[in-house]
Amino acid sequence: MKEAGRITGEALLYIRDYVRDGVSTYELDKLIRQFIEKNGARPSFLNYSGFPASACISINDEVIHGIPSKKRILRDGDIVKVDVGACYKGFHGDAARTIPVGKVSEEAARLIEVTRQSFFEGAAAARAGMRIGDIGSAIQKHAESNGFSVVRPYIGHGVGHELHEQPDVPNYGTPGHGVRLCNGMTIAIEPMINAGVKEVKDLPDGWTVKTADGKLSAHYENTVAILPDGPKILTLIDKNW
Repeated sequence: MKEAGRITGEALLYIRDYVRDGVSTYELDKLIRQFIEKNGARPSFLNYSGFPASACISINDEVIHGIPSKKRILRDGDIVKVDVGACYKGFHGDAARTIPVGKVSEEAARLIEVTRQSFFEGAAAARAGMRIGDIGSAIQKHAESNGFSVVRPYIGHGVGHELHEQPDVPNYGTPGHGVRLCNGMTIAIEPMINAGVKEVKDLPDGWTVKTADGKLSAHYENTVAILPDGPKILTLIDKNW
């Protein structure tokens, strides 16, 4: 899990420098696949339930599961969610970042930072003896106190031999409720936070999810191991990002 997490996190760090005006999401996806395979792993998302690419790349009001395409060209001012998984020796890492393209609006920059910090609020509660609701409550409290909303239909999850395992890890909840966390669990904590309403809509392509009101959305995810000395973030390579 540690190696799968490292490769996943390094793939995101690698692709950050290529997210710029004029680049297609197809090009980013190709680079991510090459990076993962050069590191002795395989892209977890490629052909997962029929998904046709190695990364989910979603722009602006797209929340998650955007399909890379030669026609989707990044422009200055966009915010781009890149979600990556790498499978190494039968174990999966899963992580996502929201990356600004050039200079973005003040609201977009704040949304990205609040979403990132909401992850760390949730991860701090990922300790043995705590419950799933403690994680979701911490994320929800931080996001909503900053004037943003939390996506409900899509949530975090267990991760290990399979990309998606039990338990479900919602980004909202009630402290002290839900599955009890135990040493040795590995979970993907992934706040999806909207600038407007919490409602989302699924597009006809069967994958892409957008905000219902067309406002921006941000996504921040890491794979977290619950250990006796506290949570260890397996996919966090640059501690400032």
